Amino acid sequence: MSRGGVICLLHVLGSLMFSLNAQEPLSVDSTTSVNRKVDAANDRVVKSDTIVPLIETEAIVLDKSALAFGEAEFKPNSTKAVLLSAIFPGLGQAYNRKYWKLPIIYGGALGIVYAITWNGRVYGDYKNAYRDAVLNVQNGAYMDFLQPGDDLNNNIYGGKEKLQDALRRKKDFFRRNRDLAIIVAVGVYALCMVDAYVDAQLYDFEVSPDLSMRVMPVVWGPSPGSKISVGVQCNIVF
Repeated sequence: MSRGGVICLLHVLGSLMFSLNAQEPLSVDSTTSVNRKVDAANDRVVKSDTIVPLIETEAIVLDKSALAFGEAEFKPNSTKAVLLSAIFPGLGQAYNRKYWKLPIIYGGALGIVYAITWNGRVYGDYKNAYRDAVLNVQNGAYMDFLQPGDDLNNNIYGGKEKLQDALRRKKDFFRRNRDLAIIVAVGVYALCMVDAYVDAQLYDFEVSPDLSMRVMPVVWGPSPGSKISVGVQCNIVF
């Protein structure tokens, strides 16, 4: 082979080697630029040889009881509340921690006790006076209801029979009031027990904040027994 052919062959081989060495940095730069574009879209730059582990985080919800330093949430027992209220009115409400009801209960109880005792005392006075008037007892208990100088036959009522009738009506009136006050006392006693039971049952009942009432006009169509009627309808949302 001539010298010119050898030089030409070496020139071709050198060109091939130079082209191969020049392509390696180009591929790395192009890959790096692509990776940087993808990472820039995610607002972060991560090296291609860096491994980033994905850690799933779970929200931790703390219960109210866990924040109370071990103290359990109070939940009244309805049976115990009724028994306490039956033993003494107001104990069931105190057990349910509804202390604002105690002044209402004891204030009403004092009023009822006063009504029973006062009507009972006045009833006893009129009963004794009526008994003495019927038995014609001289200077009996009926004298407390007469004016000075009156007696059983001559009095402001107009005679013995009218005096007896007036004393009997007064006696029956105050006896009826006393009995009515006793019935009211029994009703209040039972109401305290019912209130304690219901209050314990609905202790943790939450009323919806969307508590409202909507009033709207309504028209009812004709029926075999009536014509068209117009009324008002109330819808309560709770």
